[in-house]
Amino acid sequence: MATGITSKNKRTKEKISVYLGYEGKKDKNDILELPFLNFDYVTSINGKSKDNKFFFGDNLEVLLYLLHSGYKGKINLIYIDPPFATSSDFVNRKQKRAYHDSLVGGEYIEFLRERLILMRELLSEKGSIYLHLDNNMAFNMKIIMDEIFGESNFRAFITRKKCSTKNYTKNTYGNISDYIMFYSKTPNYTWNRPYDPWDFNHMIEQYPCVDEKTGRRYKKVPVHAPGIRNGETGKEWHGMMPPAGKHWQYTPSKLDEMDAAGEIYWSPTGNPRRKVFCDPEKGVPIQDIWLNYRDSINQADKTTGYPTEKNASMLKMIVEASSNKGDLVLDCFAGSGTTLDAAFETGRYWIGADNSIESLKAIMKRFTDGLEFYGDYVNKQSYKQQELDIKEKCFFSVYSLPEQKNAVASVCKTESEENDEGSGLIVGKSSALDKK
Repeated sequence: MATGITSKNKRTKEKISVYLGYEGKKDKNDILELPFLNFDYVTSINGKSKDNKFFFGDNLEVLLYLLHSGYKGKINLIYIDPPFATSSDFVNRKQKRAYHDSLVGGEYIEFLRERLILMRELLSEKGSIYLHLDNNMAFNMKIIMDEIFGESNFRAFITRKKCSTKNYTKNTYGNISDYIMFYSKTPNYTWNRPYDPWDFNHMIEQYPCVDEKTGRRYKKVPVHAPGIRNGETGKEWHGMMPPAGKHWQYTPSKLDEMDAAGEIYWSPTGNPRRKVFCDPEKGVPIQDIWLNYRDSINQADKTTGYPTEKNASMLKMIVEASSNKGDLVLDCFAGSGTTLDAAFETGRYWIGADNSIESLKAIMKRFTDGLEFYGDYVNKQSYKQQELDIKEKCFFSVYSLPEQKNAVASVCKTESEENDEGSGLIVGKSSALDKK
């Protein structure tokens, strides 16, 4: 892999910004000044919560309401998995339509852009956002994300393996990936580096050497870097100068300290190399290609049955990497509620929003009746496999626009009656909105 050298020649021209233009693109201020509607408290699930909230309705209305209800700058992490502009209907396991993915082109981009502008206002100064898309719109939306959050706040463009290898019939490569864009609001953002556990064979391959004194595994890396320096790192060390066109990575005095600590390897020919020791407890830092977070792939997986349900381990990893315990996480395309569950299980609070009745049902099922095994779709089962994990219940409150209040309350009541009697579901009476 080639490593570039920082140029000494400064640019004399300003960088030309890139913008995406299309018919119907609104001014940012017009979006921020849109009027908002009030949401009413409908009911409580498992017990009333002032922190965990689900809003039933158009997420544009929800975001505007949150912005005018004390949540500006209060959200620590946003993950969204919006529709992918596929012009398709998506149904759940019971073949009921969960949502219709109808928007395409500029109409889709503006739909998402309006909401992203509001989301940025809701993020705290240490907040981050993850936008999950596929190849239909990811590259258009990268330009929009740069516009809204700034190119300097772009952190990663992650490629995820979403499914197993396909027997593709088209004359092209199999489509097994989708993409996640990671941006922060400012340079000072929450980051807890995630790690994958070490595979022993991989550890031996990456760290082939063993230190004679400590028994720790290590690998050898150069002590020099590309580029000529005229300061301390360009001076002589141990009677030798850096290789041509390079400089020492550390000052000679620092290299002496490292050598005295046994962190420098000297080859038989006198060539110094730095010892990088393996820390087996931490594991391997996760990179920007994710191969271990596929969506449900076999009958042993547990899901709500909602279509496009994302990998729970992936969401937990994202939540833990970009927020801290006690922080507030938002998913305004909540779907089956995987993000909300990941927030709850890792000690965060959450706000979810969706305008699909099937989404509301899936989230209630997740937090009351539990998940079901993915199951056998070919052979009809005469029994129900269900998650029976004994764990703390997640309390949350449900809100809607006043005109939808009765319908949402009816759905919550019906779902509670269909759940097992021992699920612990508590449906409360309507009252005034319990603002945070």
